Parts: sequence; C-alpha cells; structure tokens
Amino acid sequence: MSDIITFKAGSNAMRIIKEEGLDPERISVMAGAAGGPKWLILGGLDRILFGSIFQKRKRPLFMIGSSIGSWRFAALAQKNQMEAIDRFEKAYLDQVYTRVPTADEVTEVSRRILDSYLEDDAVAEVLSHRYIRLNMLSVRSKNIFNAGSRGALAAGMALASLCNMISRKTMGLFFERTLFYDGREIPPFYRLKGFPIRHVPLNHENLKPAVMSSGSIPLVMNGVTDIPGAPEGVYRDGGMLDYQLDIPFDPDPENIVLYPHYADAIIPGWLDKHIPWRRAHRKNMHNVLIVSPSKSFIAGLPYGKIPDRNDFMRFKGRDAERLDYWNRAIEAGRILSEEFFEAVTSGKIREKVIDY
Repeated sequence: MSDIITFKAGSNAMRIIKEEGLDPERISVMAGAAGGPKWLILGGLDRILFGSIFQKRKRPLFMIGSSIGSWRFAALAQKNQMEAIDRFEKAYLDQVYTRVPTADEVTEVSRRILDSYLEDDAVAEVLSHRYIRLNMLSVRSKNIFNAGSRGALAAGMALASLCNMISRKTMGLFFERTLFYDGREIPPFYRLKGFPIRHVPLNHENLKPAVMSSGSIPLVMNGVTDIPGAPEGVYRDGGMLDYQLDIPFDPDPENIVLYPHYADAIIPGWLDKHIPWRRAHRKNMHNVLIVSPSKSFIAGLPYGKIPDRNDFMRFKGRDAERLDYWNRAIEAGRILSEEFFEAVTSGKIREKVIDY
C-alpha cells in the first residue's frame, strides 16, 4: 500500500485496531472540523463511509461538527446521503463573489448553498435518521462580539487574539459554547467543560439556523439571531472555540471516535492556528482515530496544498482556475478514499496505524 494516507490513533483506539482492525460498529462518534474549502479533500472518504462501510449499521452514530463540519454532516444525515453530499459539493464549488465581498454578500451566497441541499423536507429526514444523530457546535457572542459594526468586530477579533495568546480560557470572555444536539439521545460529549455552554435540542424550526450559525465567521459573515429554542443572542462560527474539536468525545474505552481530517494533528480553536504549542490534549485523543492525507500526498497536489479559504483571494477574478484546482483536489480525494477502503476491508489498517 502506498503512503498517501495516515492513520493516527490514541491509546484505546490503537489497542482495538491492532487487535481486530476497524469494526464499523465500534465507532460511536464521528468528528468534523471547521476549515472552509479544506473539506473538499474529504468528500471521497464521506462517500465511502456512508455509501458502503456504514450501510448495515445498527447502533447510533453521534456526529459532531463545527462550522463546515456541521454543513457537511447536515448533508450526510439525510436519507439520500450521496445525492445530498453531491448537491452540497456542487453548490459549494459554484460560489462566486465580487472583488471585495461584504458580509451581507457572503451570507446570502452561503444561505443559497444551504438551501440547495438542505430543503425543508430534508430537515425531517435529518431529525429522524435511522442511525445518525446530528450534533453541531456554535458560539453565542458576548460583549463586543454582539456588535454589528465591522469596526467593532475587528477590534473584538484583535482583542480576542491577544487574550487567546495569554490563555485559551480567556475566550470564554467573548463566546459561550453552544451545542445543538439531536434530542432523541444524549450524546456522549454532552457535558463539555472548559467554557460556559448552552444545550439546545434540534427541531424543525432551528436546524437550518443552527447549521447557518455554526459556519458564520465573524467579519466574513453576519451572525445569526433569533434561533428558535436557543437563548437570545448573536450566534457565530463554532470554530472560534472548537476549530478542530479538542473535546472528550466519548468516555467509553471500548468505543472508537472516527475523525476523517485534512491534517494529522488537532488545533483546538481558530485563533490557535498560529500558536504552535496549542494542540489537542492527549487525554481527549485516547479513543480517536484520525484518518488524513499524508504529507507526501498533500505535497503532490496542485500548489502543494489542499484547498483553503485564501483561494478566494489567490484566484480573485479567476474563478475558472480556482474551480479547476478544487476539482483536481476532489479527484485526488477519491484516490484517498480508495486507499482507506482497502486498508479497512483487508485488515491492513492494523499494520498502518501509528500513535497519535
């Protein structure tokens, strides 16, 4: 097998996989990170997982996403999963902006993307899915982040960045973690600690606003207000606190948390991206299996990287070039998914998995 894919596991996940491979029924939780266009490299993995590996699943699968992870999981939680993820991918690829888009413009384009694959009928499917339990993370704004003006928000981001450099705990001054969850079953990560938290059960009225809020990046998009069933306030991108989900996913040492990811390490919050020592706590990774493209695979992609949000600036006025690049990355992701499928079904994952 080639070295295009990396399997990194915490101690409990490592023990289980070494002994018996990756049994889909062992997977209790699936995690999805924020990261904008970076999700495109994972589309093939999603299709293999839900089009094949999870087809005969019996036990609940608790899916927990933040920002684009929530948007992606809202497609996968529908009855016709492959059609929904195809519609999401197409709409996401087709987004086009003016040279200097306003928050209103980005919000409107994002709303059209959401409407294209999460129609009203699909909301009922998500809330009644046979085995998927959708959970999403957003933040409820506090203090200066309740402001509507761009200047105030820019000042808030600067202040939050400075405070975060001192301590990640200071982010609780600016944001209140909000978990929107499938009310049919309490998820194993329900009692998250570290920041003030609100728990809001999903229903027909708040599911789409919750998805929208989970990806509403400050300064880039407008916050979401008046979410039914949630405390009054302005809700923004869950990645502000939970960029790549450094949380205790599941306390049961016999369960595996599957994390298809575009990187082989976990960065806790969005403002931690440029703080090299700020990485996931090992105690939260014991049950986690991270499946990611290898560094050599990424180096072989066009421009030597996976798609990211900076591509909108990099290809400003050249959307056809951006679209070609993104489509090439998607095709490469399909090769990644084939390697994953072969490793799991053959049992070779037992030889490939390494310590996180």
